[in-house]
Amino acid sequence: MGSCYPNFNLVYCFLFLFTVTSYMRMGDGLPSGVESCIEEERGALLSFKQNVTDPSGRLSSWVGRDCCQWKGILCNNRTGHVAKVDLRNTYPSPVSSDPEDRYDMLAYERSFLSGKINPSLLSLKHLNYLDLSRNSFELLKFNGLLENLRYLNLSSALLFEGAEIPEFIGNLSSLETLDLSNNYFEGNPIPKSFGQLKSLNYLDISSSAFQGEIPHNLGNLSNLNHLDLGWNDLKISSESLNWLPRLSSLTYLNLDFLNLDSAGASWLSAVNMIPSLLELHLSLCSIERIPLSIQKVNMTSLLVLDMSRNSISSPLPSWFSNLTSLRKLNLSGQDFSYFTGPIPREIARLVYLEGLDFSGNGLEGHIPKLNFCKLKTLNFQGNEFDGGIQGLLSGFSNCTDSVLESLDLSSNKLEDELPDSLGMLHNLQYVNLEFNNFSGEIPESIGKLSSLKTLNLEFNNFWGKIPESIGKLSSLKTLNLSYNNMIGPIPDTLGQLSELVHLDLYGNSWDGILTESHFTNLTRLRSIDVSTYRPMSLIVKLSHEWIPPFKLYTVGITNCSVGPKFPAWLQLQTELSDVTLRSTGIWGTIPEEWLLKVSLQLKYLDLSYNHIRGRLPLQLKCPNLYHIDLSYNRFDGPLPLLSANLTIFNLESNSFSGPIPSNIDQLMPTLQGLYLSDNQLEGTIPPSICNLQSLSILSLRNNHLFGEFPQEWSVWPGIYVVDVGYNNLSGNMPSSMGVPSSLSVLKMNDNNLGGTIPSSIWQNCTSLRSIDLGGNKFTGNMTLWIGSNAPGLYFIRLRSNLLSGHISDQLCNLPFLDILDLSHNNFSGSIPKCLKNMTSLVEGFFNATDYESYIEQATLTLKGRELVYNKTLFLVKSIDLSSNNLEGEIPEEITSLILLSTLNLSRNQLRGNIPFKIGNLRWLETLDLSQNHLSGQIPQSLSSLTFLSHLNLSYNNLAGKIPSGNQLQTLEDPSIYKGNLLLCGVPLSNKCPGDETFTATDAKDSDEDGNNKLWFYVSMVLGFTVGFWGVCGTLLVKKSWRYAYFRLFDDIKDKVMLAIAVKVARFQRKL
Repeated sequence: MGSCYPNFNLVYCFLFLFTVTSYMRMGDGLPSGVESCIEEERGALLSFKQNVTDPSGRLSSWVGRDCCQWKGILCNNRTGHVAKVDLRNTYPSPVSSDPEDRYDMLAYERSFLSGKINPSLLSLKHLNYLDLSRNSFELLKFNGLLENLRYLNLSSALLFEGAEIPEFIGNLSSLETLDLSNNYFEGNPIPKSFGQLKSLNYLDISSSAFQGEIPHNLGNLSNLNHLDLGWNDLKISSESLNWLPRLSSLTYLNLDFLNLDSAGASWLSAVNMIPSLLELHLSLCSIERIPLSIQKVNMTSLLVLDMSRNSISSPLPSWFSNLTSLRKLNLSGQDFSYFTGPIPREIARLVYLEGLDFSGNGLEGHIPKLNFCKLKTLNFQGNEFDGGIQGLLSGFSNCTDSVLESLDLSSNKLEDELPDSLGMLHNLQYVNLEFNNFSGEIPESIGKLSSLKTLNLEFNNFWGKIPESIGKLSSLKTLNLSYNNMIGPIPDTLGQLSELVHLDLYGNSWDGILTESHFTNLTRLRSIDVSTYRPMSLIVKLSHEWIPPFKLYTVGITNCSVGPKFPAWLQLQTELSDVTLRSTGIWGTIPEEWLLKVSLQLKYLDLSYNHIRGRLPLQLKCPNLYHIDLSYNRFDGPLPLLSANLTIFNLESNSFSGPIPSNIDQLMPTLQGLYLSDNQLEGTIPPSICNLQSLSILSLRNNHLFGEFPQEWSVWPGIYVVDVGYNNLSGNMPSSMGVPSSLSVLKMNDNNLGGTIPSSIWQNCTSLRSIDLGGNKFTGNMTLWIGSNAPGLYFIRLRSNLLSGHISDQLCNLPFLDILDLSHNNFSGSIPKCLKNMTSLVEGFFNATDYESYIEQATLTLKGRELVYNKTLFLVKSIDLSSNNLEGEIPEEITSLILLSTLNLSRNQLRGNIPFKIGNLRWLETLDLSQNHLSGQIPQSLSSLTFLSHLNLSYNNLAGKIPSGNQLQTLEDPSIYKGNLLLCGVPLSNKCPGDETFTATDAKDSDEDGNNKLWFYVSMVLGFTVGFWGVCGTLLVKKSWRYAYFRLFDDIKDKVMLAIAVKVARFQRKL
């Protein structure tokens, strides 16, 4: 009898399912007892359709007599009444994804249903389910009663602007689910009628721009288990949440983005009185204070707690450890909250945790051992943790089967080597350790992580080679080893990573050869970025006939040998959007056919520092191109006009010719950086260039441009750099319309500009860091204004003009000044004594500037010759006041500028002595005081200048003996002291008094020296003989001493070799 029960149960279940499925039917041809839907309801649906715009044809099935067969319509199988209308948009939303994802935005936009919601829907009296979510409807004002409606979803369904809350919602007494999220009810309060929906168990009105106070009668919704009020502009006071504890069935509560700061600690008291709560979201709630302890924690059933991105600054509260049921804990800061101190040991009580996020805080110390065997996600990114991760990993060793899938320890201060035990976490899919101080070699055990999809070790101190076991990571999609100290050849086992999509090996010291075997199975590869610090040490050697198995979207190769010809394998990559082939040894021309094929999708192109010649095709248009860098090549012809979307246009150091287009503002309206220096451009600078409102860098240096600089330059709102030096510009510096106050670098040197220098440059340009107006014909007295309102100036070059007046004490108000060149002018008066206030020349500041691709260049007279500086300009510290009419003495205070490397005061009218403490300038390399009226002796301290390589004291009135010793002995050119008739001594031919006498005493001393040398050699031989046989003879005779001696020598040798090995290892890590 008992054996019949299973069969009976099977029949019973079948009958039950048949009854349920026959009660309601979908429009899919299922058998039914009713031939078609109710005609009145069919007409209501067609009226609704008439007001709807349907670009994608989602309602194309709404034809024919039986509306129950229409897509999105569900009818009651017994009565034929429409019970369900489901028109939600199921097309996936756009997300910020990888460049490889070609998201069809047009299809997404066409998927929306739009138009007015016709009141005819109220005719569907038996409707219990209505979903219009993720569309774009306009809701008409109408009243009605859908008394059977239990489910209403209008999430993201209403027009972004002008949405109004449907009035009929408050009358839906049977409603169980209400979702109005992601709409725009701007200025509307939450309707109090919501508190009358006694059957409601799900309410989501998040991100809908509700304002005002929260109705307290929401506490009447005793059946509510899901409540989301987040991302609205609701007023919260200490009493605003007192109704929450009345929601005895509540399991989910989301108050994200509500300002709980004014509520004090009342929010915590309120939520702590909801014992049924399983999930609590309080992200971005401006919480500043949180109790470190609670007398009694009632939320012991809580599974999810999200308090991320608040304004808390305190240690981690101890009561968190009482939430022993937690599955997910998110306390991430992300520049908002800032939990400090170490992780408390009590956190180990949360043994059921599956997700733990402490990212973006100020937690410090070593990461403790965590025995979280159920943990799947661990995120400690952006803290101050130090030490290694051996302790952390040891906690997982106690787990029979670790389930950890994601590990993010990036942006900390972690160090030491990666332990081999990392390989035991075989379920890991994501590992991010970037921006730490990890060192050593990547362990071979990394190959055991067979589930790993992302490995990011960027910006650490890893050294050595890539382990061969890397080829075993069969699931790996992203590999980033950029910016480490790794060396050696890249293993061809990389070619086994058949799932690899992104490969980043940038910023290391690779060598060897990349061949076809490195890419054998990389069929999914979409981006590759590789470079080496040692130019051309890595060779990309792929045969001309090789056909790559991949289709790249991004290729970046820098400092590697790819040429001399443009690579054939790259010409097969026709889907590229980002191309960087920088300093790759490519000669010749760019294949025109390939360039035209990639032009439509090309966004970023960098072919700089090669030997590419020729012209770009005239028909070439790249509508999506925003960055092009062809600098330091051999291109010629007119400027290529490739895209109206360009932001960076860098063609420096080529042979482009012709004019700058007069309508450049229309051709490139979004331009931010225009780099055309060192070409052969002609004509004038078009005034329309001043209409480029986004322009921040203008570099036109060293061309053949002429005419006046545009007067309209003052309208540039955010210009940082203007460099038009080494051209043939004429006229006055434009000032009638003002000067751009945002200027940081201004270079108009070596032109034919004249007139006075506008005082507004010094008064209005408060961010000015560098100015070079040298090599022009400027006149007037302008030094009174220097430094008045631009304290950040570090470079001033006004040499070779017609400027006059005194050098103002205002210069001393420039603490960052490193380079001052006022030479070859008509300045008079004395040298200011306050120069000691130039702090950078006393203590030193790091004055390197970074203006995207702009490299500041300057020609300086140092060491007796003109030198061009660019990337090392920030290392120069120089004062050049030569060829003026300066008078008086050299101030003693100048010797306090101890970091000065060049001091040139030549060709003036200076008098008095050379400062006695000139030797304090211990970094001085060039000192030129020639052609003045200096007198007295040369200070002996001059001989202590160990870096001095260029010295000129000629044509003064100096007297006495020339100092000797140290660096001065290497300066043997007599012209250094020429024109000083009273000087004597080496290297001059005239001897000082007493240097020419040679007495018998001297001869006697010479004989004594010879005898002394003889006795010295005799004593040395005797000492060696006695010492050698005293030691070695004893060792030969005494066997036990001989063994002890050599054992000691072996021990010393071993210690020395060990010390050398340690030093070498540390040095390699630093590299």
